[in-house]
Amino acid sequence: MKAAGILLLIVGLLMTLYTGFTYVTQEKVVDLGKLEITKNNEHNVHWQPYLGIGMMVIGGVVLVLDRKKSRTT
Repeated sequence: MKAAGILLLIVGLLMTLYTGFTYVTQEKVVDLGKLEITKNNEHNVHWQPYLGIGMMVIGGVVLVLDRKKSRTT
């Protein structure tokens, strides 16, 4: 559980700092034998920073609950 909490904290921090990314795909527009024309399409993926903050809060809760559980056993 400790590793999951740390992973959630790290991913949440990265999601808060970097609120999106862009990737490119190629689409074949024309294919006439040896002649090919392709088009590059840009796709943007964005999310709100509060999602990253929420993940960090959940990761912190998991770490606190794991710490309390390990003290009682």
